[in-house]
Amino acid sequence: MSEFSKELLVTAEFCQSQDIDVFAKHVPMDWVAEAVQQTGRASLRTRRFPAEQAVWLVLGIGLMRNRSIPQVCDTLSLAFPDAKGDLPPLATSSIIKAKEKLGSEPMRYLFKTTAAQWETLCEFDEIAGLKLLSVDGTYFKTHNTEENHHFGFAQSTASFPSVLAVTLMSTRSHLLSDAAFGPVTHSEIHYAQQLVGSAPEHSLTLFDRGFMSAELLISWQGSGVNTHWLTPIKSKTRYRIIESFSEYDHLVEMPVSPQAKQQAPYLGERWQARLILIPSPKGDIKGFITSCLCPDTYPVNDLLKVYWQRWEIERGYGELKQYQLENKPVLRSKKKDGVYQELWGILTTYNIVRLEMAAMAVQHKVEPQRISFINALFLIQDEFGWSDRGSPGAIPQHLKRLRENGKRLIFPPKRKRPSYPRVVLKKTVKYPSKNATRS
Repeated sequence: MSEFSKELLVTAEFCQSQDIDVFAKHVPMDWVAEAVQQTGRASLRTRRFPAEQAVWLVLGIGLMRNRSIPQVCDTLSLAFPDAKGDLPPLATSSIIKAKEKLGSEPMRYLFKTTAAQWETLCEFDEIAGLKLLSVDGTYFKTHNTEENHHFGFAQSTASFPSVLAVTLMSTRSHLLSDAAFGPVTHSEIHYAQQLVGSAPEHSLTLFDRGFMSAELLISWQGSGVNTHWLTPIKSKTRYRIIESFSEYDHLVEMPVSPQAKQQAPYLGERWQARLILIPSPKGDIKGFITSCLCPDTYPVNDLLKVYWQRWEIERGYGELKQYQLENKPVLRSKKKDGVYQELWGILTTYNIVRLEMAAMAVQHKVEPQRISFINALFLIQDEFGWSDRGSPGAIPQHLKRLRENGKRLIFPPKRKRPSYPRVVLKKTVKYPSKNATRS
């Protein structure tokens, strides 16, 4: 038996009765071992805090925003016994050193592994046999340290460097299928290109208007079988109608920009898409283009309903930042690689919460969006409390009882409200106005 196999065996035996069973029911120990081994971070000597335990620590940090790193380590009982069999608390410096030694690559590997596996466990919204997903970007602020200046500033007046993240999310379960992030000096399209090939076959991905790129959309469609896309048109979009299916439904041809042709000569001079126009309440014509060209296979009314679901990803981001990150705008890490590590951990634990919500939705036969995210988050966090106070074997019973009483966590069906044109809110006056009294 190799030294690594012995170390893994010791780790597995230790974990069977520890608090990280909370994670292990979703993240098997084999996945963690594979992540650290494939990225060259496996601990080859017996340590009180090996690399595998550091992975659980990063996941705990992503889930328990209100606790310090040493508190997370203690709550999960991550430290191995010493040579005497005792469990003295680890020094904070030892915990931080192990976390830094782990690096970000094992967490990235683990996120990719879990996302691919969990995607098969959740249901998707569908249209004409296509699974619905969405792509959009969001920002995370970091500490204003010299090393974090690597990420750049989102605005010239910003006080903190920021990370730009672009993710691929299910519109139904809000589970993340993939993610890419880095400095804000790169565009959203740059990170979306890294997601090409991540959408499952027979899917329709909804993009925001900022992702209007011939190279991106053509690559997305060519990455798999029926991997379609849909995105709003810009007001200055140039196109020529080739064929009309109805008054608001056309097959169009658009020119490829000189910049796009220079970067990707294979694109040619023009590309085609289906244009669907939407009369807004004011009479202005807006619309979207899509790779779903056949009007018989993909009826216009179905696509119109799908168009409005592109906002679901914004709702997912809002719940992540408001509840899981507790509205704390700045990430913990003060070093570049630590920021990448922390974000991969946050996104992985976010998906764990979504899995619990999907399980509750199936049990109570409702849509996953009707399950309260914050209550599902509390449910996961409460598991740590039960583990800390008693036997981890009691966790399934606690969860079963909570899920059976989960009707209290279900929102009422969303009301259908009339649509209104988008407007800019009027800014409040900073100072009170004073009428002239001079004669």
